[in-house]
Amino acid sequence: MKTPVSTYRLQIRAGFTLQDAADLTGYLRSLGIDWVYVSPILTAEEGSDHGYDVTDPSTVDPSRGGPEGLSALSKAAKEKGLGVLADIVPNHMGVASPKQNAWWWQLLKEGRGSKYAEAFDVDWDFGGGKIRIPVLGSDDDLDGLSVVDGELRYYDHSFPLAEGTYTSGDNPREVHARQHYELVGWRRADAELNYRRFFAVNTLAGLRVEIPWVFDESHEEIVRWFREGLVDGLRIDHPDGLADPEGYLARLREATGGAYLLVEKILEPGEELPDTFECEGTTGYDALADVDRLFVDPAAEEYLNSLDARLRDAESPANYAAMIHGTKRRIADGILRSEILRLARLVPPSMDLPAEKVADAIAEVICCFPIYRTYLPYGKDVLAESIRRAGESRADLNEVLELLTPLLMDSSGALAQRFQQTSGMVMAKGVEDTAFFRYSRLGTLTEVGADPTEFAVSTDVFHRRMARRQQALPLSMTTLSTHDTKRSEDARARISVISEAVPEWELFLGTVQELAPIPDGPLAALVWQSIVGAWPADRGRLQSYALKAAREAGNSTNWTDPNQEFERHLAAAVDSVFDSPEVGAALTNFVAELEPHGTSNSLSAKLVQLTMPGVPDVYQGTEFRDGSLTDPDNRRPVDFQARITALAELDNGASPAFTDEAAKLLVVSRALRLRRDRPELFSGYTPVGVHGAAAGHVVAFDRGAAGRGALTVATRLPKRLAREGGWRGTAIEVSGNVRDELTGATYGAGNILLETLLEKYPVALLVPTD
Repeated sequence: MKTPVSTYRLQIRAGFTLQDAADLTGYLRSLGIDWVYVSPILTAEEGSDHGYDVTDPSTVDPSRGGPEGLSALSKAAKEKGLGVLADIVPNHMGVASPKQNAWWWQLLKEGRGSKYAEAFDVDWDFGGGKIRIPVLGSDDDLDGLSVVDGELRYYDHSFPLAEGTYTSGDNPREVHARQHYELVGWRRADAELNYRRFFAVNTLAGLRVEIPWVFDESHEEIVRWFREGLVDGLRIDHPDGLADPEGYLARLREATGGAYLLVEKILEPGEELPDTFECEGTTGYDALADVDRLFVDPAAEEYLNSLDARLRDAESPANYAAMIHGTKRRIADGILRSEILRLARLVPPSMDLPAEKVADAIAEVICCFPIYRTYLPYGKDVLAESIRRAGESRADLNEVLELLTPLLMDSSGALAQRFQQTSGMVMAKGVEDTAFFRYSRLGTLTEVGADPTEFAVSTDVFHRRMARRQQALPLSMTTLSTHDTKRSEDARARISVISEAVPEWELFLGTVQELAPIPDGPLAALVWQSIVGAWPADRGRLQSYALKAAREAGNSTNWTDPNQEFERHLAAAVDSVFDSPEVGAALTNFVAELEPHGTSNSLSAKLVQLTMPGVPDVYQGTEFRDGSLTDPDNRRPVDFQARITALAELDNGASPAFTDEAAKLLVVSRALRLRRDRPELFSGYTPVGVHGAAAGHVVAFDRGAAGRGALTVATRLPKRLAREGGWRGTAIEVSGNVRDELTGATYGAGNILLETLLEKYPVALLVPTD
């Protein structure tokens, strides 16, 4: 199997095509990258910037460069010695515009008799033999239907007509009643939808790739990539939505000739991938959480908890366990109620259980789940414990839970299978997309794949986790930023400094809340932390982020019924950054309080991620400082020419200050080149001892196995370090001569004072020279 040493993620879209990616391969090679990693490239909904709404799995999207673009990228990559990793989406298809999706169009036209009725996951009986499409403003809008050119039209929406259901002059409402689909008001999707979706996105319909012919047809083009040597590995989006992830991975491994596979899987703390999964690991959110917490000061937890309690006007800070139970329950009883009710319909009528009670019990078990899903029989103990906890929290459901337990535990049964597909949806929407916008004591902690109750990680804990990663997941991806992160790595690096500056943070937050109040204390903390992390940023970016954060949190406003008065206050607060000299000055002064320590964290976290066990990914553009916030902000175009120019200057001898933009590019390029060109230096993992008064302010490890390897040294908690008087004679010991890849400085065997080693940069990458 061909495997990557490192990857570089590119967002492929109409504005940056596969041909553009091909043109960039020379730069990526020079940067030190081993594989190019591209977002989904199959034909997607027209105008889609992300590509996760595939409408035609048989072709590479023409707007993204088409098959010619993929060939060009593959050819250019091979010429530069690079591999290609492609992102694929087996769980669902885009159906926003039915005419663009031949599978969906035929399903709507022919109904249960269509070949594709088996491909999509539809509960036909619940819909009275029809599939419900929630596109109307309300059910009363059926009078807005028309028949044009042999199609049923509702404003910009077009739908097919079944054979023999229309003759000229027929009433459009009557024509609609003859179809295999039913157009319904969009609000009915929450509880009355009868097809599986991706989360609560009505325009992404679930596929049944567990059916052999569905796998074959939806993967024919993907398999061609491997047959023709165009692609070397795959990233699988949302495998937790599949009926049989294990079987899917086995089939995919076989179809691709044993290719390198990664799964976009969020592992909760302590959770591991099943050994039976045919893949090399995850896309790295678990690694991100470990790295971030190295740079959070544990001493701040009590103080930030106290502030959180005051912001909530409560005696104690938010109880995270209770919060996520509530947010998950809100999702299960709200936007994913259709999925819960479908599970309830799978309970045999012969059990004679009240449907509402069954749905209530199933939702409660899901809301007690500590992980995204099980893969029965793997995880059966987690399921049993969740059932027990559900009964504990809801004694009135114990009788029903006892009767449901055998069904939920039966891995061959329809209820257990679909339950496993559903629990992750509720977790993602209830935790990532709701609670993470409510639990705001420190924004670094509420990142995808993290447990925000784990406040900080000591170097000892970090070393143990890295040794385990080296042993169990050496080919799993590591990352710090993705197209899905809530805040970019550099935004979080600066926010983490708040843990070393709590009094200053309280003063700043109090000042801006007095000058430009956001009438929701916890949300105010989140929004202002995010502004601080992203700064400098333009008004439009910050307004878009604040509105999305408020609506996702759902406490003071939401997506379906916005609170216009609250949103007016929120917008005014963001505007004050630009329009109020007092607020602008407060922000400038507070950011200055956090810098250059945020930059120190940024360089340290990046070097740790690039040199720790695993396959490091660099998200597009983040070789420079990047203060992006949640999508779509983190998918903005990248100025690659600026990076190409800066890299050439570094290679010509430029030596930037550590606060210069090029300093991060220096760290990234030197670490990536060393990993690619000297793999023997990265085959093990050993913590390196640090001695002295400031030993707690550095993390150091040697990646050698049999002998000495690359040695990483990174500063942590830099603001407190400065406050306490600096390094004060703290040193590391090396057993032989070494050279720092970042500065070129050389050191002999023995103790190296950190005040000398880290004089220019807060990080060092040492390589044996003897």
